[in-house]
Amino acid sequence: MKLRAVTITLLPLLFANNAYADEGMWTFDNLPAAQLKSAYNFVADKPWIDHVMRAAVSLGGCSASFISYTGLVMTNQHCVAGCLQQISTAQKNYLIDGHLARKPEQEISCPTQEVTRLDAIIDVTQAVLSATQNLTGEAYKATQNQIKAKISSDCVGDKKATLRCSVVSLYQGGQYHLYRYYRYSDVRLVWAPEAAATRFGGDPDNFNFPRFSLDAAMLRAYENGKPAIVRDFFTMNKNGAAVDDLVFAVGTPGRTNRLLTVAELETLRDIRLLERLRDNSEYRGLLTQYRQLGVEQARMAGNDLYGIENALKVTNGQMQALLSPALLARKRSEEEALQQFVAANPVLREKIGNSWLAIANAQLIARTLYKEYGAIEGATAFQSRYFTHARALVRGVAARALKDGERLPEFNNTALPQLERQLFSPAPIYPEFEKLKLTFSLTKLREWLGSDDPIVQQILGKNSPAQVAQQLVDGTKLGDVALRKTLWNGDMAAIEQSNDTFILLARAIDAQARAIRARYENEVTAVEQKNAELIAMARFAQNGTMVYPDATGTLRLSFGKVAGFTERGKAVAPFTTIAGAFARDTGAQPYALSKQWLDAKAKLQLSQPYNFTTNNDIIGGNSGSPLINRNAEIVGLAFDGNAHSIGNAFGFDASVSRTIGVTSGGLLEALKNIYDATELLNEISIK
Repeated sequence: MKLRAVTITLLPLLFANNAYADEGMWTFDNLPAAQLKSAYNFVADKPWIDHVMRAAVSLGGCSASFISYTGLVMTNQHCVAGCLQQISTAQKNYLIDGHLARKPEQEISCPTQEVTRLDAIIDVTQAVLSATQNLTGEAYKATQNQIKAKISSDCVGDKKATLRCSVVSLYQGGQYHLYRYYRYSDVRLVWAPEAAATRFGGDPDNFNFPRFSLDAAMLRAYENGKPAIVRDFFTMNKNGAAVDDLVFAVGTPGRTNRLLTVAELETLRDIRLLERLRDNSEYRGLLTQYRQLGVEQARMAGNDLYGIENALKVTNGQMQALLSPALLARKRSEEEALQQFVAANPVLREKIGNSWLAIANAQLIARTLYKEYGAIEGATAFQSRYFTHARALVRGVAARALKDGERLPEFNNTALPQLERQLFSPAPIYPEFEKLKLTFSLTKLREWLGSDDPIVQQILGKNSPAQVAQQLVDGTKLGDVALRKTLWNGDMAAIEQSNDTFILLARAIDAQARAIRARYENEVTAVEQKNAELIAMARFAQNGTMVYPDATGTLRLSFGKVAGFTERGKAVAPFTTIAGAFARDTGAQPYALSKQWLDAKAKLQLSQPYNFTTNNDIIGGNSGSPLINRNAEIVGLAFDGNAHSIGNAFGFDASVSRTIGVTSGGLLEALKNIYDATELLNEISIK
């Protein structure tokens, strides 16, 4: 199928839906027109859809949006924390101090950041399902990889510098859509406030409300060395939104698991989440202790600690959701009803069989392989940027000698540009910090697999994890970008002749890592995916596509309204004010406002609404989502959810689940009277 010869256009707005409340993270080719009309008297016509879709962008793991015709991008500070960490030095800590570029030459390049804009969607379901029809196991997985690689490669053609294409699985394999993106690979930091403003309240306030956080930042996309000129961008509504106003969240929610089988949810609860909680709790303690060793240690570990603390809250929230008898009882009831629907239809019964049993049996294998697969192929036993580079080099150089469809998917031609940005990033690597992380993960390897496991013996021998970590880090030169480029541009002979310690490690375990990956993909992933496709057929037969698919890290739109909620019997108002931030200030972390804020107090409109809540359906990955009104004007910037929103991974409760954002008025007030960001305010279009 040669997509280069096909004009790829947006699919029309289709279907109503039978979801309850303001539920769902909807794809842009299947918005719930009837529900929006009925509940809000709103019609999303094609010009509105096209404009919103192209004004929203992705940062890869976070959401963002264009807010000026000269490529200015708005997102959260925590979404650009990686960039801030990479450009920081012992002399200048951008994570703590922030940055404001008043002139173009003061905009700082973010080494690994990309901005992508979704331009088109095309249904390729028939091409994918036809290719894998009647296949199972290894043949199914290999063929699926090949057809997806071909579709993506044909889409990109010879424009890999500016295009990225990805085949996305929707409805757990019921549909496959090709998403075509425009890439901006030159991205520069324009503004990020100081940590005292963005992380005010710290871990205690994370996933809680009331909040008083200016978690915002701005980047700029460049093309050919100049600010990118974009046609579609959002304007800012300085008045924001009022209670009960319709609000849309536009972003890239990471992943939900609302369509998984009960057996899969039980594996997630019993194995993945439980072990993640334990290991990340230990890792948080290690990073906390390391930060206390000095200013530089605090800088090196600060962003990692923030990420682990956030991950722990997410994992714990998901665990609590799956421990709820009511949730699993509802999931079982829904599953049994669908099974009965299939059993009553001879055609479906013949086609689908007992796919639920096949997935359940695959979970028994998954539970057996999980630790080894995660540690060796997932590389959780080798927590080091040096190892990440080494594996990319060893596998990437080998992959380029193969046809595109024969490679591991992460080394397909369409994936190589972003991989190369990561591999050639000039961001510094800190050897002592790498030793700390590697010692911890090698210690966990021995704990996970046991001291007598052959690969543990191979890696550790008679040495301790700390000794091996020191030998590996002291013996590598992969911190040198020039060396990484030389190895990448060479051939397998150069890789095989290298005596770099991490290259030797990556090569030594590669065969076993590939073997455990192949077994897991053939006996678990392929079984799950093939049978999920069949279960999706049953759902379509029952409901059509009048329901939304699980989130997949692709652009989605959710709708809701400004609303408070009730917590432990007490009403929580939907707005906080700037005055509330000063009232909460204690002068001690994590409730210490910066001198910049304290000095500006007299100039501020203290009654200005600052943070607010809506009942939009979001999940991790929606951070940085513009919150827009029916006129496609920004009324806020999403940066978090409340604790109840964590359970959105498995279902949505509009009565208590809330999106948390910075109001547009609060953001503009801060830019004007705290940061004196006149240049930015002049550039941003404000209504």
